[in-house]
Amino acid sequence: GRLSGGQRRRVALAALLTRPHDVVLLDEPTNHLDVEGVDWLARHLRDRWPRGRGGLAVVTHDRWFLDAVSERTWEVHDGVVDSFEGGYAAYVLARAERSRVAVATEERRRNLLRKELAWLRRGPPARTSKPRFRIEAANALIADEPPPRDGLALERMATARLGKDVLDLEDVTMTVGSGDDARTLLRDVTWRIGPGERIGIVGDNGSGKTTLMRLLLGELQPAAGRVKRGKTVQAAMLTQEVRELDAVADLRVQEAVEKVRGSVRIGDKDVTAGQLLERLGFTRERVWTPVGELSGGERRRLQLLRLLMGEPNVLALDEPTNDLDTDTLAAVEDTLDGWPGTLLVVSHDRYLLERVTDRQVALLGDGRLRDLPGGVEQYLELRRAQEDARPAHGSLAAPSAFGAASGSGTGVGSTAGAPAAAPSGAPAAPGPNAGDVRAARKELTRIERQIAKLTSSEEKIHAEMAEKATDHQAVLALDAKLRAIAAEREALEETWLELADTTT
Repeated sequence: GRLSGGQRRRVALAALLTRPHDVVLLDEPTNHLDVEGVDWLARHLRDRWPRGRGGLAVVTHDRWFLDAVSERTWEVHDGVVDSFEGGYAAYVLARAERSRVAVATEERRRNLLRKELAWLRRGPPARTSKPRFRIEAANALIADEPPPRDGLALERMATARLGKDVLDLEDVTMTVGSGDDARTLLRDVTWRIGPGERIGIVGDNGSGKTTLMRLLLGELQPAAGRVKRGKTVQAAMLTQEVRELDAVADLRVQEAVEKVRGSVRIGDKDVTAGQLLERLGFTRERVWTPVGELSGGERRRLQLLRLLMGEPNVLALDEPTNDLDTDTLAAVEDTLDGWPGTLLVVSHDRYLLERVTDRQVALLGDGRLRDLPGGVEQYLELRRAQEDARPAHGSLAAPSAFGAASGSGTGVGSTAGAPAAAPSGAPAAPGPNAGDVRAARKELTRIERQIAKLTSSEEKIHAEMAEKATDHQAVLALDAKLRAIAAEREALEETWLELADTTT
């Protein structure tokens, strides 16, 4: 009875996975898991239910997870189910191709429709002599126009001007709890966040990600040190609990938006709250629904729209993908791509983090804030190194897999890309000499140039694939080239990470 909703969900998932089921259905299994938990779950499901053994069906908005575990993707829309081979990436490509074909088919249908209408409009004397089957065919064609598929568009709102000083932590120590339950989340951390920076924050559940964001925005005070916020900062935070909507639960959806602002300026046009809601997927009927009666996804969309209409220049998003479908996620990401302000994101969704943030930092439970030049994959490697360094106590199949919080460490300061601490009592390894460091840095520069060339080649191949989308053989050949380049780039990135450790 003392567990939170997220903890109860993780316990239920763990209990399910311990049973000898042949077929398993999972509904949003990654909700309330951290990045490490999602990675472990994907590996476990692939090993437990490999191809040809049992069955696994997953409903999820986590596109990285979908790519990792699925061999076929079903899209449910407008009362029908479309089937696609492969995971999310393959689904997006196939859906784009289907849309292209549908557009071409619709254009042909419209051309035929225009001809039939012109034929039907010829004078009354000729009308009586027209073959009946042609009249019926034309009427059927007119009646066969498909309803438009609901589109989603989150508009890029204006943002207030942001000065050069945004958010700074100076020798900050942050603790939670008291007495024997006290835990140090940050110890003597110094961190500067500038205008336009886009930062993803990762860490296991309980490591202090949300606390760090609330500290930066002034909702919490540090135990020691100083938090500085620029004079022009107008910050807004999207919380996990959607608690901002509690105050407007009795209002209708449009009234809740108009409470923030009746209209916004987008480009050279004033757009009303109702128009924005319609673009975000709310039907005219749902616009007049009380906020308290909305579904989880609708509440999330409304929460984000109200936030953006306030025109903040610092935006903090705490697990923004919860309760959103993939189309809405794509619309949100498209908006964030063009976001001109400073962006902070806490999310277990690797796809979102890698798309909308330029760098990631990690909280590993040792009081330090670590830069991750290798992204989420580097974070997972650091966590595995931490687990390997701990003394074993019994047999645990997945330590921290469902986000148990790490104990606080004794690390001091803010460390960029620091490796996990060595086990207590282990002799310190001798550091590299200056010559080795210089050589490693030269090699890093060379590798970075190679990676840039490979990235450019990938972009050219993607463009060529788009041009030759109807040529199956050409697309297959280009795909083979793309895979070879991706493998080469991955090998270079691994080498880069190894060398980066020797230069820090």
